Amino acid sequence: MRYVEVGGLRLSAIGLGTWQFGSLEWGYGATYAAEIAPAIVRRAIQLGVTLVDTAEIYGFGRSERIVGQAIAGQREAVVLATKLVPVLPLPAVVDWQVRGSLRRLGVEEIDLYQVHFPNPFVSPRATMAPLRPLLEQGVVRHVGVSNHALGRWRASERSLGRPILTNQVRFSLSAPLARWELVPYAREAGRIVIAYSPLGQGLLSGRHAPGSSAPRDVRRRSPQFQPRALHLAQPLLDTLREVAAAHAATPAQVALAWLIAQGPVVAIPGARTVAQLEENVAATELELSGPELDRLTAASARFGSTVGH
Repeated sequence: MRYVEVGGLRLSAIGLGTWQFGSLEWGYGATYAAEIAPAIVRRAIQLGVTLVDTAEIYGFGRSERIVGQAIAGQREAVVLATKLVPVLPLPAVVDWQVRGSLRRLGVEEIDLYQVHFPNPFVSPRATMAPLRPLLEQGVVRHVGVSNHALGRWRASERSLGRPILTNQVRFSLSAPLARWELVPYAREAGRIVIAYSPLGQGLLSGRHAPGSSAPRDVRRRSPQFQPRALHLAQPLLDTLREVAAAHAATPAQVALAWLIAQGPVVAIPGARTVAQLEENVAATELELSGPELDRLTAASARFGSTVGH
């Protein structure tokens, strides 16, 4: 496993995303939530994964409960990240939100507390103000943001008056915009970009082809799984397959290896099975050459220019 260190946090290059834990959108069912999801968390810790990411809105708190139960007795091995929904970021409301997350997670502090998205009706100053007392109390160790453009990230940091270590954004070979603006800033300022949907919600696994039926879950209406987008994705997927074949790896592993080679970037793929988790983690051992990285970047840019980012 490779690690990235920032602000005293030691983040595994491949973390674990838990949107699917307890969420009805993915249709994984009760057995997944009760048995498989906790097993995935425990196996992740065994493999050296430190970053476990959840949110109060995932499954309306169920994801946090599942994560909390799974890490019981192993709290020190985990960099625990969760998110608040900034609908009404008043001090009393945010304090109520963080206390709820602490209770569901079964912990006394949150390592990384992230603003889930920018509220267009609330300024960065107003959004960040309720978080300062949480830092001072030690309830929250570090603040992060999610789905923030660079300008909003920097404005939020100025408003908080201390570093906002991370920005969690959609970032993959099929959605590469963060590479051009957020990653250079993170490199320059000593920050980290956390990539969610790093496999394009499964598109980059190579298992979806033109003519195949759309996934029967939250992705069924996603533009990238519609016939035209799948057709346009084939050159990118062909490049992934060619590079993967040269390394006896899977396209998904190559896609993850490309991401974490971009700089101060960590990826948080989800996992449906323990075996899928193990495949994801193994991507940290994959070393891509400069020409291979360039080929993948060029294929990503061509896909973006045709389908639209």
